[in-house]
Amino acid sequence: MADRDTWVSSLGFVLASVGSAAGLGNVWRFPWLTAENGGSAFLVVYLLVVVGVGVPGLLAEFVLGRRGRQTPIGAFRSLIGSKWGSALGAFNVVTTLAILSFYSVVGGWILRYTLASPTGAYFAQPQQYFGAMGFGPAAVGFHLAFLGIVAGIVFFGVDRGIERVSKVMLPAIAVLLVGLAAWTATQPGTAAGYEYYLRFDAGYLAANLPSVLGPAAGQALFTLSLGAGTMLTYASYIDDDTSLPRDTLAIAISNTFVGVLAGLVVIPLLFSQGVDPGGGGPGALFVALAGAFGSLPGGPVVATAFFGTVLLAAVTSGISLLEVPVATLVDTYGVPRRRATLLVSLLLAVTGGALALSNGAFQFVSGTLADLLLSIGLLAFLAVAGWLLPTDSVAEFRTGAGRFAPLAGSWIAIVGWVLPTVVLFSLTSSVAPLVGATLGLGGRALVAVAVTLACRLTVAVVSGR
Repeated sequence: MADRDTWVSSLGFVLASVGSAAGLGNVWRFPWLTAENGGSAFLVVYLLVVVGVGVPGLLAEFVLGRRGRQTPIGAFRSLIGSKWGSALGAFNVVTTLAILSFYSVVGGWILRYTLASPTGAYFAQPQQYFGAMGFGPAAVGFHLAFLGIVAGIVFFGVDRGIERVSKVMLPAIAVLLVGLAAWTATQPGTAAGYEYYLRFDAGYLAANLPSVLGPAAGQALFTLSLGAGTMLTYASYIDDDTSLPRDTLAIAISNTFVGVLAGLVVIPLLFSQGVDPGGGGPGALFVALAGAFGSLPGGPVVATAFFGTVLLAAVTSGISLLEVPVATLVDTYGVPRRRATLLVSLLLAVTGGALALSNGAFQFVSGTLADLLLSIGLLAFLAVAGWLLPTDSVAEFRTGAGRFAPLAGSWIAIVGWVLPTVVLFSLTSSVAPLVGATLGLGGRALVAVAVTLACRLTVAVVSGR
């Protein structure tokens, strides 16, 4: 295996991990999912899932990454000691490739809007502008440009590329979002938006919990980069002195802050312009906000700042996704980093280009397929950490953990029992409509518990544990 890069500092690891999490998942996906699923009701469920599932799940991925000291294929092959480890690692690599394929298309949209914002080229007819550039040859071209930016950073490695860029981009994203949120608060008609977003609606949640829970859980996994192997790969570069529980909390809190802050910009601004917050879908960021910027004083300046912020966020997440397949070629097959970056980028140029030409394929990959892959990936991580290697996982948790070390026992119990059931419940909620099954809340919970017990029994029998 080639000599591996490492993080220069713990701060670099935290900022890069926050950058992986606080990307399009927060600034693009979170606002429109919140708007479409009851505003504050979605926000509450999302925050609960982040705390109850996201934090311990993220810690499990970090534990496996540092324990394995490699990218997914090599790490799971050495940890599990069988061909199933390599298969699981390969599944993670495929997941990152699928996600980055559509991610770079959205990144291309954002790049184009950032470049067009100073002149306000899309202000007059935002719907027509997005319709003309969303899919087609132009979308392919901007997808390739965005991919080139991300690849150029990964090309230079962990310390000279990813860490240096993250230390600049993450503070810039936070500062720009705070400034935009403060500016949004000065606009007329935003009070209804703040109420929709922040005032808890217990009635809506009680009536729509099953329909809210699925998107909220999927968003929590997506925004924390769980289940794809990106966090596992980042954790493989850190040393034993790092407190994984401490850094996990810092990353989860910072990521959630960015998402909530993005909602404070987007949702009140939509209300201020009389735009239906639940009707925009994935294009809400581009169509609804584009029209809003066009009607506001200083619109071009604000639009440039906003889409520039979103572009920074997109790049930081794109970096982490590209690092997984690139580092896999470096670690597992000894391919030089620069050649590996070129090879993976060429593959993504093709797969992303195909999605940039087809709205239907893009919708499927960015929605249903991404949520399923991430849920299955996280479930596999939890099974390895909590079922196959609980002793090793606890030992890794305690290494460098300091005052957090006594929490290891409670954490492994949550990872081994609670989280798999929650993830399976979310997975059942997503899959049931696809196969035409009608399961109520109780039915889905029963299925989740039964499948968890069956999976644990199967793993115990097969592994002899």
